[in-house]
Amino acid sequence: MKKFVIKGFKDGKEINIEASALLMGSGDFLRADNMEFAAPILDKFVELGGNIFDTARHYRHSEKALCAWMKERGNRDDLIIFTKGCHPVREFPDTPRVKPECIREDIETSLEMLGTDHVELFALHRDDRTQPVGPIMEELDKLVKEGKVYAIGVSNWELDRIIEANEYAKEHGLTPFTFNSPNLSLAKCKIPRWPGCVSANEEMIKWHEENNMAMISWSSQAGGFFSGNFAPDKLDNEEMVEVYYCDENWERYERAKKLAKDLGVTPIQVALAYVVNQKFPTGAAIGPERMEELLSSYEGSNIKLTEEQVEWLDLK
Repeated sequence: MKKFVIKGFKDGKEINIEASALLMGSGDFLRADNMEFAAPILDKFVELGGNIFDTARHYRHSEKALCAWMKERGNRDDLIIFTKGCHPVREFPDTPRVKPECIREDIETSLEMLGTDHVELFALHRDDRTQPVGPIMEELDKLVKEGKVYAIGVSNWELDRIIEANEYAKEHGLTPFTFNSPNLSLAKCKIPRWPGCVSANEEMIKWHEENNMAMISWSSQAGGFFSGNFAPDKLDNEEMVEVYYCDENWERYERAKKLAKDLGVTPIQVALAYVVNQKFPTGAAIGPERMEELLSSYEGSNIKLTEEQVEWLDLK
């Protein structure tokens, strides 16, 4: 499987974390009471060359389930764990938790749930623009120096906050963010798919190109927009209509179908290939709940697209 590199830090030295271009996401199927069904999919992912698992404190069940699977397989040292913290708790969704004490609470809880003494990647799941970046970066730097985290990043932060945080880290000799996890997909979101979510816009993509910083995309296949299950006159899925239905996305879909026909693949595989063929390091989180979905994503991740094809798909 194609790989991409994220810069990390271990024992005071810079390291390269080599991750598979596909991340196994934590869908609702990844639960301790569902491992008879989920484990074969995780096993196949590893067999295909996948090595990174995407989870979070907010996902409730997945960290425990992943722990049980790793313990049974004895494969923790072969894997990369990407977890996230500081999401509002479900009981109080409008109360931000992006504070040093919440960072510490969530990573300690995640390590316990995962049954490990470290995670390779840790990201702040949401932002709170009322909080200064200084104390946030100082606490994250402590986690890296303690060896509990190898690389720090953010999910759903706007670009100006990422730049501000990394400038603070540079000025104070702290660990910088080395990856960013927004939504990046061929179909563009008209509105945030969930409250507080951020999609990569042209400015952010250009910044990633200029800085060669890794990006990990969630909803990389746009909720199945390119699967053939949606059409301009099919309006039964309210969320998809509100988030993705627009003339520009339908044109992207038509172009994905044309290129898929030329390449002998499917449109949704072309859409995934768009994500992993950017001009900077990218990984795509996927959430297959059936073996055929995993195999389709694997094949899509191996499609090579030219820069011209990527731009043509995106109407440029």
